[in-house]
Amino acid sequence: MDTIVAIATSAGRSAIGVVRFSGPDCRGILQRLLQNPSFDPEPRKLFLKEILRGSGETLDSALVSYFEAPHSFTGEDMLEISCHGSPLILRNLLDLAQSFGARLAGPGEFTLRACRHGKMNLAQAEAVRDLINAQTAAASSQALRQLKGELSHTLQPTRELLIEIIVRLESALEFVEDDLPEVEAATLERKMRKAETEIKKLAATFATGRALRDGINVAIVGTPNAGKSSVFNRLVGRDRAIVTEDAGTTRDTISESITLCGIPISLTDTAGIRAASGRIEQLGVERSYRAAADADLLVVMLDGSKELTPDDEAVLAEAATSKHVVAVNKADLDQRYDKSELPSAAPVVHISAVTGAGLDELTAAILQPFGSVDSDAAGLLITDSRHFDLLRRTEMSLKGSRDLLLEGAGEEIVLVGLHNALRFLGEITGETTSDDILGEIFSTFCIGK
Repeated sequence: MDTIVAIATSAGRSAIGVVRFSGPDCRGILQRLLQNPSFDPEPRKLFLKEILRGSGETLDSALVSYFEAPHSFTGEDMLEISCHGSPLILRNLLDLAQSFGARLAGPGEFTLRACRHGKMNLAQAEAVRDLINAQTAAASSQALRQLKGELSHTLQPTRELLIEIIVRLESALEFVEDDLPEVEAATLERKMRKAETEIKKLAATFATGRALRDGINVAIVGTPNAGKSSVFNRLVGRDRAIVTEDAGTTRDTISESITLCGIPISLTDTAGIRAASGRIEQLGVERSYRAAADADLLVVMLDGSKELTPDDEAVLAEAATSKHVVAVNKADLDQRYDKSELPSAAPVVHISAVTGAGLDELTAAILQPFGSVDSDAAGLLITDSRHFDLLRRTEMSLKGSRDLLLEGAGEEIVLVGLHNALRFLGEITGETTSDDILGEIFSTFCIGK
């Protein structure tokens, strides 16, 4: 295997820049960078050395650390050089390394090599990416749980149960005289049901896990002057949208990224929805409908100081097919709102954009459909769509095999779905994942990791 090199720190200027190497020629490349063929670095110690250009001129003073296989991140010989974080110095160091036989690493290639050398499984490797990309403390906590192997440990009892079932059915298939007694078939069916239940329970956490990792798109919609922009500003924490007493002030969508109880939210304020009085307002209303269509959840804003209007009813009707919350604004004024008139069974929250009353309840109502993200309360969450898809396939394969067993199908037929289920679980941790799929997964990593 060749030796790879990449800059491990972020692009741009910084106090320190780290260049890392992995592969069999790390020691030799280091000796050539120092122009000292006798230098034999002791593993896991730091050395202050001069990196020299081909002419013998000093490129930079750097801290050098060498990690001998298999006691390294990748399981191979590794080298890390910490120099000054000038992009020019880092670029020159990469050029020197390549002139000495190193190859520029591809996205995630260091972590891929760690997988191939058994330093971590695929689910843990994906957690490295998720940890780097985490937008909130809760997302970081979930990524750390997966990085420590919690997903693999959670799946292990189900894998062992599947293997136990498969071994018994293979035995019955191998030895004709060893037919499955009816009572044992019932026992195997219960074990399959147990495995199916465990997988289903884990897959059910994906809605919350996806929201935690990728965030939620929330759009505030309603008729003009219902207070959408005022509530938007309250949730954002600053006067981001212009607010006036004139109806229809907001003519375009405005989006901001915020965090609510550990979940990243892309919050969008929209133009008031009504019959447009001009071309500009019509464009704003069209964009409001597009924002509503793209949202994971809608906050339908009503003016509680007024009676429900046909325009309000039209907005509620449009929202009926989507996840939504009804926010009745202006609770600080005399209320003319009548809940019995609402054509919606969605949660209703009374708020005041002026006083801030009810905003905590609104936040809770927005997050409620996506579950709890508190790490201790929620436990391990499935955050990756690939894992969710494989869990669903596992569940369906188990159900198919269990149904066949109940119908009295032969062992060889029942075993097909069980072997598929075992293979799908193996794809989560990388035990049965093809190189093409691995390449696709690691292409989403940053270079140098």
